Amino acid sequence: MTTGEIKRIIIIGAGQAGGETAQRLRQGGFAGDITLIGEEPAAPYQRPPLSKAYLKGELPMERLLLRPPSVYAEEHVTFVSPVKAVWIDRASRKVRVEGGRELPYDALVLATGARPRKLPLVGADLEGVHLFRTAADADAVRPSLVAGKKLIVIGAGYIGLEVAAVARQLGLEVTIVETAVRPLARVTSPEVAGFFLDEHTRQGVRFVLGGQPALIKGKDRVTGVALADGGDLPADIVIAGIGVTPETTLAQHCGLSVDNGVVTDAACRTSDPNIFAIGDCAARPMAHYDNRVCRLESVHNAVEGAKIVAAIITGAKPHAVEAPWFWSDQYDLKLQIAGLFQGYDHVVFRGVMADRSFAAFYYKGDRLIAVDAVNRPGEYLGAKMLIQTGRTIAQDVIADESKPMKELVAAAR
Repeated sequence: MTTGEIKRIIIIGAGQAGGETAQRLRQGGFAGDITLIGEEPAAPYQRPPLSKAYLKGELPMERLLLRPPSVYAEEHVTFVSPVKAVWIDRASRKVRVEGGRELPYDALVLATGARPRKLPLVGADLEGVHLFRTAADADAVRPSLVAGKKLIVIGAGYIGLEVAAVARQLGLEVTIVETAVRPLARVTSPEVAGFFLDEHTRQGVRFVLGGQPALIKGKDRVTGVALADGGDLPADIVIAGIGVTPETTLAQHCGLSVDNGVVTDAACRTSDPNIFAIGDCAARPMAHYDNRVCRLESVHNAVEGAKIVAAIITGAKPHAVEAPWFWSDQYDLKLQIAGLFQGYDHVVFRGVMADRSFAAFYYKGDRLIAVDAVNRPGEYLGAKMLIQTGRTIAQDVIADESKPMKELVAAAR
């Protein structure tokens, strides 16, 4: 199907990826029908603040919204919610939603996101045990975040550490249980992980590393977590942050290629050329990493997928892909990440961890592939630009703080 033949677009998933797609289609001049289907009652909103300012009560729901709800009607985007899409008929190009209604499409965008993994433990359904993914999840947790209460966070990824930081700032007693031997084990180096472990410990968080939860204790409401080694941790609240699973049910049922996400090409097209997949649910080739197929959970990936798809459908100039980027706020620390560190063989530091302001540059051979920058926006932006343009800086040069980062980037080859 050519761009000019596309008159009806359905977007399944009204998170950041879906909302951005609808917006960018209209901005790009698409005048056909756009239907945005969402399972949550709210209009598309940002998720990252849920475990930060929103959970802390510093940010109202209205400020999470990507756009005021009225804008969708003004731009003639049909927003259908809360409704679940239950079937895709690829042969007739129709989407069936709950209740049996069928909606025709010329192009379909899957932006179904991911769902949090549930604790595979007896007692996981007790009152006071929470998953953490949506605004409703944060709303359910917030009333329990009372000074003096005992919180156990299971999982020491970014979500777990961010929730722990907010809870400590609100005066709760916090214990993090992590099966790995360090926090952030999948996403950063041992050195940077050690920095965040020390920081949280200094803030009063207790860690149980290499710990295996065996049972959530309680009768009607949670009272604690029993560990496989016989340990017993009292709890008033338990929050599980053990990762997510891409939501690929629709894609699998209609026969699309799926492998840790809906598999797409660089243009976000699935194995069906009339169906695109973007955001947390999709796995696509990464241009800056030898086209390695990856599934990324990030705002950047959600927005970039929307830009790529909108440009294709509207016939605009192809979107120039950026290097992946991420961030995390914990206490007064802003961690900014550019690139993908997997496969690095050497890390070089600029700045001193003890000063709580430093950057870790990851190299594969002589090539810079990623950076973790803590309270160092200049180093983050500089490294992001280098990775994006395929340039690098020698390891001994980048460690020399007598030379400004901006100067090093300008001279890079």
